[in-house]
Amino acid sequence: MPSMDKKRIYLSPPHLDGAERELLLQAFDSNWITTLGPQVNEFEREICARTGVGYAAALSSGTAALHLALLMLGVGPGDEVVCSDLTFSASANAIAYLGAAPVFVDSERKSWNIDPELLAEELGEKARKGRLPKAAVIVDLYGQCADHDRIGETCRSFGVPVVEDAAEALGATYRGRPAGRFGVMGVYSFNGNKIITTSGGGMLVSDDEGLVRRAKFLATQARDPAPHYQHSEIGYNYRLSNLLAALGRGQLARLDAKVARRKEINGIYRRAFADLPGLEFLPAADFGAPNYWLTVVLITPALFGADREAVRLALEAANIEARPVWKPMHMQPVFRSCPRRGGAVSEDLFARGLCLPSGGGMSGEDIERIAAIIRGCCQGR
Repeated sequence: MPSMDKKRIYLSPPHLDGAERELLLQAFDSNWITTLGPQVNEFEREICARTGVGYAAALSSGTAALHLALLMLGVGPGDEVVCSDLTFSASANAIAYLGAAPVFVDSERKSWNIDPELLAEELGEKARKGRLPKAAVIVDLYGQCADHDRIGETCRSFGVPVVEDAAEALGATYRGRPAGRFGVMGVYSFNGNKIITTSGGGMLVSDDEGLVRRAKFLATQARDPAPHYQHSEIGYNYRLSNLLAALGRGQLARLDAKVARRKEINGIYRRAFADLPGLEFLPAADFGAPNYWLTVVLITPALFGADREAVRLALEAANIEARPVWKPMHMQPVFRSCPRRGGAVSEDLFARGLCLPSGGGMSGEDIERIAAIIRGCCQGR
């Protein structure tokens, strides 16, 4: 059982600094608290200004954004969609919602994101068989962008549209360009554990105004322009509320500071563990700047003297939350029969990877407490 002697340290809790309160009160006082409203409009505008993308639709979740993006690309029953193997299940669930089959592609060591060479091999083989995937869902893992130039060039050469799953990566950049801009559409998540949060929520972005307009139509139950409620096609209840958009605006205004704090925390961990054998960090690829959403380490038991699970349990016993790296999609029972290319890298990252508490509100004492426990687990010195 976890020790209750000290406060619980969570993996990535919401971090509010007070600016959100004023905007929430504005929305409350306006009595416009349901879906849509001026706060939603401003949140969309501010996301566009922040990322340089042309258009945005504020939605109830990042998963909803993925679902709509794939729907608008015509994905349906019998289709295949390439998907990063090492990711949260939402990336693949959205494919399954439409009756399509995900095709999982393994990670590269450089960034832990989808391997561009394996992706090219997969699309080449599919092309020779005359059955190219309908789309590709490319994930920016743990706040670090995938190698989008190489991926985009490959996908364009085969005519496969990309949906960039930047759910974890708002504030990250790739070759100086913001995450979320490297596909036909991009997706952000504002879940409670993300670098900015609206409690629950997400955003679909694109430079194609028609796609975003279509997404907003579908997300508001596909209601036809009529004085009565008329529907000519199936729609969804996917729009973000005015209240939650106000929360998001307050958070977005502090995004740079939040990224800087997460980077600082990552640096503290790196210095604290610099002398420990068998412990290495998620590498920062040379093609971009991550947002350091989570600090993630790999633990090699033969060198460290304990495995990832032993370290996780030691932290849990001290009332500190840590999580294993995402379990690869090809290992998930629900997706076990889906086709894949590779898998050994993502399996290894899962077996040895541990996500450490990274919340922007952590104190120096909190980080020292975490570091001391992890250092105490090391028997390899």
